[in-house]
Amino acid sequence: MTSYKPMLAQSVEEPFTSLDWIFEVKWDGIRAISYIGKDLSIKSRNQKELISNFPEMEELRELASGTVLDGEIIVMRDGQTDFQTLIERNQKTSARDIEYMAKKYPSTYVVFDILEKNGKPVITESLVERKRLLKESVQEGKYVVLSLFVEETGKAYFQAALEKGVEGIMAKKKESPYEPGKRSENWLKIKKIKTCDCVIFGYTRGERSRKNTFGSLILGLYDYSEPVFIGKVGTGFTLHYMEDLIHKLDELQVEEKTLQGVDEDREVVWVQPHLVCEVGYQTLTKDGRLRIPVFKGLKEDKQPRECNINQIGLPLIEYSAKRDFSKTPEPVASGNETTAKSFVIHEHHARRLHYDLRLEKNGVLKSWAVPKGPPVSLGEKHLAVHVEDHPLEYGTFEGTIPEGQYGAGTVKIWDRGMYEPLVWDDNKIEILMKGEKLEGRYVLVRFKKGGENNWLFFKAGD
Repeated sequence: MTSYKPMLAQSVEEPFTSLDWIFEVKWDGIRAISYIGKDLSIKSRNQKELISNFPEMEELRELASGTVLDGEIIVMRDGQTDFQTLIERNQKTSARDIEYMAKKYPSTYVVFDILEKNGKPVITESLVERKRLLKESVQEGKYVVLSLFVEETGKAYFQAALEKGVEGIMAKKKESPYEPGKRSENWLKIKKIKTCDCVIFGYTRGERSRKNTFGSLILGLYDYSEPVFIGKVGTGFTLHYMEDLIHKLDELQVEEKTLQGVDEDREVVWVQPHLVCEVGYQTLTKDGRLRIPVFKGLKEDKQPRECNINQIGLPLIEYSAKRDFSKTPEPVASGNETTAKSFVIHEHHARRLHYDLRLEKNGVLKSWAVPKGPPVSLGEKHLAVHVEDHPLEYGTFEGTIPEGQYGAGTVKIWDRGMYEPLVWDDNKIEILMKGEKLEGRYVLVRFKKGGENNWLFFKAGD
């Protein structure tokens, strides 16, 4: 059997209704891919073997022989998922503790996809076909269930899910293949409360009832290779959980500061940035901090470097911080979001003439400065330097940025149109462009030898 990385979803804020999508519950658990052949193996996102901590999953041998399945392991208590108990189960090491927890807090494996059947990969099949194969290949058991889904009625399903206490839903395009390891636009997660996965860089000393634990955790996200402070979280913990967590933190304690920009109004204990936690929040403050954050639990299946600022839209904070909108005619972000895929290329007569490529994605314009201009012939490879995201309103902007302001000079639109994404991952972006001047297949690839923000931009053959 092939080893797979799980397909990942992008985040959107609003539910929608569409004949082209299915909708199912977003479970708050541990993502797990199961390999059920001669041997049984259940792997988390970071490839940790889970079967020893969840022995009840042995029933998969009888229920789904010869398959590779994707799903979520959850623990239910009082009709709600209990993520902290689930993580506690996953941390147990002694056979006696594991057996006790399995009996007291049994887990359920909610299966939502099939990757192989009878040893043959099916990931290139459409989602609806994989759902049919899943139902045909897997029997439900005491601890194994198939994920239910509905078609078309995404908005109504989202409201019904919230009324049942579920944190959100998943939307999945019917005709999409399974894309291992990719955060795809074909899968979307829709939550009422915003959440992000943050890295713990330290904690403040606790007082009074918390004097033996901590006051709050110091949180950061990565902006490429550099960590950025995004706030502190001091709520959402039980005392028992805090007592367990402080032991883990103290094992990682270091003398030197591990994160810059932290307001140290209380004594801070710094730790190596090895632990990831999920944090819920309402919105962002003007200075890019999480507003009303609530701790939801550790995420042992995620690596710290995976926790980047794109989760929370922080790049527009950088855009705003560089500009004085009382002096520049550039647009202020409105926060509006569309599902369009537009592009614009600006001709920017700043200190030196350059061009700016901007691609609409996730409610912002992803932007690159292209010093030598867009490549128009096959074989041309031009440097493109990744810069801060711009608001959607910049797609129609033309004007003169006054002297003394960031990017001073005249900006005018050189080309604009629509694009279709073919590939979009951390190292490669491939698109079909249909503009007034540029048309065809264009590629951006990360130029690793040139530095963190440098890419190569070129026209590809049909």
